[in-house]
Amino acid sequence: MRWTVAALTLLLGAGGAQAGAWTLKQGHWQIFSTATQSRATASFDAQGRGRVPTKFDKLLVQNTVEYGLTSAITLFATAGYADGNILTPFVPPTKARDTSFEAGTRLSLYAGAGRLSLQTSYKTAGAFDLSTSAGGAAGRQVELRLLYGTGFKLLRRDGFADIQIAQRWIEAPRPNETPLDLTLGLWLTRSLMVMAQSFNTMSAGDAAPPYTPYRTHKLELSVVQKLSRHWSLQTGVFYSPAGRNALVEKGIVLSLWTQD
Repeated sequence: MRWTVAALTLLLGAGGAQAGAWTLKQGHWQIFSTATQSRATASFDAQGRGRVPTKFDKLLVQNTVEYGLTSAITLFATAGYADGNILTPFVPPTKARDTSFEAGTRLSLYAGAGRLSLQTSYKTAGAFDLSTSAGGAAGRQVELRLLYGTGFKLLRRDGFADIQIAQRWIEAPRPNETPLDLTLGLWLTRSLMVMAQSFNTMSAGDAAPPYTPYRTHKLELSVVQKLSRHWSLQTGVFYSPAGRNALVEKGIVLSLWTQD
C-alpha cells in the first residue's frame, strides 16, 4: 500500500533548539548541540488511526551554530546525523544512516511590541534526513519562514511566546510542506525555565509516487537549566498524539546551549 511509505518518516525532530524570532547582537554567537532519541510501535494510517504495527527507532544528532552578522541579521548553519531503523508489515526492514546540512539567514523585520523576523534556508540531506523518504533517495529543500516572538509576565515571572509558519519547497517526487511551530516558555526561577512546544507539518497535494499526503503533530515538554553564564541544558520528552501516514512517535531530547 502506497501510504505506508510515509511511515518511513524520520523527522528532524521535535526539540531542535533555536533562537526563535529573535536575532543576535552583532558579533555574538550561540551553539545548540542536540541529541534526540525516538521510537514508535505503530503508525497512523490514511484515516489518522494509529493502528499499523511498526517497529521504529532513531538517533538524531544535530549541531546548530548562529552568528550575529549585524543586530538585524543572524546567520545559522545546522549539521545533522541520523541513525534509524524501521519495519512495517508492507515494506522490508530499512536501516538509515544519513547526514544533512542546512544554512540560512534570519532577518529582523520589526522590533517593537514583540519581534517579527523572516528566515530563509537551504538544506541538502541524505535519504532519511528529510521529513520523509523512500527508495534511498537524497534530496534538497528551500524554506521560507515567518517568525513572531514576544515576551510576557505571568505571576511576576518572565515568559515568552514564539509562533512560526513556513513553506518548504522540496525536490520532487517528495511533496512540499507547510510547518507550523508554537513555543511557550516561562522562567520559574532565574536559572530554570519550562517550555511547551507544538511541532506540526502538513504536506501539500503535490505528492508523486511512491509518496502520499501526510501530516505530523508533536507535543514536547522540556526544562531548561542554566548551568552558568554561558551554558544551559535542555531536557525534554515528546509524543505524537495525531497524524496521517506518519509515525506514532515518542522520544527524549537533550540539548546543550552555549552562548558567548
